[in-house]
Amino acid sequence: RPKEDAMTITWVREFLLWNLLFNYAILLLWFGAFRGWHDGLYRLHSRWFHLGAEQFDAIHYVGMAVYKIAILLLNLVPLLALLVLH
Repeated sequence: RPKEDAMTITWVREFLLWNLLFNYAILLLWFGAFRGWHDGLYRLHSRWFHLGAEQFDAIHYVGMAVYKIAILLLNLVPLLALLVLH
């Protein structure tokens, strides 16, 4: 019988699932903020950095894509592997 403070497969699966949901919520919040407050965010960042609107959009698009790939590789793939193995 495992100790109560031991990490079990069930605990890891639940952790990965909650982590997946939390990170997707952050991604959706980022997308919503970018979509809803694009002009204000652009004005704010263009004060600090010399960026054109196209560069600003590209940076956010690539950032969201990299974040989504990280979510898939670090949360979803291990979760699916544990679900298949169990």
